[in-house]
Amino acid sequence: MTNPPRIGISVGDLAGIGPEIIYKTLLDSRLLKYCTPVVYGTATLLFDDFPADPQGQPLTFRQVRAAADIDPGKPNAVTCWDEDFAITPGQPTEASGRAARQSLLAACRDLKEGLLDGLVTAPISKENTQADDFRYPGHTEFLTSFFGASESLMFLVSEDLRVATTTGHIALRDVPTRVTKELLNTKLQILLKSLRNDFGIQKPRVAVLGLNPHAGENGLLGHEENDVVTPVIQQLLHDGHLVYGPYPADGYFGTRQFQQFDATLALYHDQGLIPFKTIAFERGVNFTAGLPIIRTSPDHGTAYGIAGSYKADATSFREALYLACDLVKQRAAASAKRQ
Repeated sequence: MTNPPRIGISVGDLAGIGPEIIYKTLLDSRLLKYCTPVVYGTATLLFDDFPADPQGQPLTFRQVRAAADIDPGKPNAVTCWDEDFAITPGQPTEASGRAARQSLLAACRDLKEGLLDGLVTAPISKENTQADDFRYPGHTEFLTSFFGASESLMFLVSEDLRVATTTGHIALRDVPTRVTKELLNTKLQILLKSLRNDFGIQKPRVAVLGLNPHAGENGLLGHEENDVVTPVIQQLLHDGHLVYGPYPADGYFGTRQFQQFDATLALYHDQGLIPFKTIAFERGVNFTAGLPIIRTSPDHGTAYGIAGSYKADATSFREALYLACDLVKQRAAASAKRQ
């Protein structure tokens, strides 16, 4: 790409730490060499209460009405609501949830129209964001629907560890019936394709975790490994893919066996996210693989408990922004190579 990618930023729930971690990230003007950040919201409402940088320079934005008017090489903000409302840090309200939805929807519309090259989403409250026009358990499900993908993949990424999940925001009791051969194969195909096209790994090695303790102990502790997981792995190996398992999750992470693989596929949300956040919480990034667009986010939530204290760590959000830049460029290079 000849120009830095235009990265949209949705602000999340304004009562959480979203505005703070965005502000702290954008204070470092060096990132303007790598992208043009476009925040979806009114800069004065979002950032006026935060201090200037250590040199006393305030963070200034070009406030515009449309993404077509953004100024490359500068922080931009796109107005996506006109009403004036008060925000109390740590206290989510109907207004803060509505603003989160409006910010996300405006950014996604511009991304779909080609006015942006990627998207970074600040944390929302899944409960506080619900509305008649937003009935989704999280960003991943909304983005999958909005961009017309049949399936997507929650993919947690850090420098040393990549973990994806077969199922996402569903009740644990529903996992065994959701994990079918078809779904598992689909998720593994998305993961393999993403490792090649988004991360430049031409022959990726992938590990698959078991569902039951000790990966079922050959059927003694559960049949899902024998009936579902192993047949899918064997077929992929037959087709020439380096996919192995199923591995017992506790020993796999406890012995750091993940270091032998380019990515790990967990079968449900907490099986993958608990070890990932234990190992890589501060620098971890959530990437939605399988979409026609690039979307990343920090791997934490709204953190209402520290909102307004200016104590939030912006590392994960900063990593999400830089990863979005890298993925946009990598995907463009992969596309050019195929042509």
